[in-house]
Amino acid sequence: MSGIEIQKVTANIGARVSGVDISQPLGEETAAAIREALNVHKALVFDDVDLDDASQQAFVRHFGDVTTAHPTVSSVDGVPNVLPVDSERGRAANHWHTDVTFVLNPPQASTLRSITIPPYGGETLIASSAAAYRQLPQSLRSLADTLWAEHTNDYDYAVPEEEVDEEQAAQRAQFTSIKYRTVHPVVRVHPLTGERGLFIGGFAQRIVGLSPGESRKILDLLQAYVTRPENVLRHRWSENQLVLFDNRITQHYAVDNYDGLPRRLHRVTVAGDIPVGIEGKESYSIEGDASHYTTVAA
Repeated sequence: MSGIEIQKVTANIGARVSGVDISQPLGEETAAAIREALNVHKALVFDDVDLDDASQQAFVRHFGDVTTAHPTVSSVDGVPNVLPVDSERGRAANHWHTDVTFVLNPPQASTLRSITIPPYGGETLIASSAAAYRQLPQSLRSLADTLWAEHTNDYDYAVPEEEVDEEQAAQRAQFTSIKYRTVHPVVRVHPLTGERGLFIGGFAQRIVGLSPGESRKILDLLQAYVTRPENVLRHRWSENQLVLFDNRITQHYAVDNYDGLPRRLHRVTVAGDIPVGIEGKESYSIEGDASHYTTVAA
């Protein structure tokens, strides 16, 4: 582990890691130090990395099994575990979300590696849902502790039909080609740290037992704590960077502010466990089989 340095970036989220070559196999002590840093800081930035698709996957495997690229969206050609996050494949994911929460066991962690970076814009925002939970007034916290939410990949994206072009319609059809509906606790307990975090985001569409309108008001109220500026790391991409974030206790947002210029990242994710609420009850699936996408982490 000699030489590894962890430099905090903001008070509530983010650290920069240096002194380790993540293109090479990591010793157990180094991998454990990175995992601990991820537990503490939620998102880690590695600069000047010398990675390709194979070595990015090798790095990710230090933390668990690798998922396939996505339950419904196609991977990089010939590389089934790598998802291209590409401006040419549609607009940025400019909504707050946690990766793939519509399946029973979403990824525990995600990595993004810069391939093509626009000359301006294209930042990725990453928010701490643990900080958000800590900031809730006690009455709201007590309410959130009792709630469960249905997450789905098939919902009204609030884009007027006349503004959806043929390419966007095709992308949406692919994204929803298998419909998933899964119920997760609104407050998730992190399996390694015991921290509580708000497990909501863009795929959470309805609170169990409430109407869509009532659900939206409560979800919006809780979401406002997640996206407080003091809870957000705004990462401006440079060439040859990798960002690792804990998908169990963060949300992220790709900012569409680069005028459609080329932007490409490659994403590799670590298979996750089934979320657990504060009373020890696990999430449950209503619709959709994701076994082709991910194993359930032990």
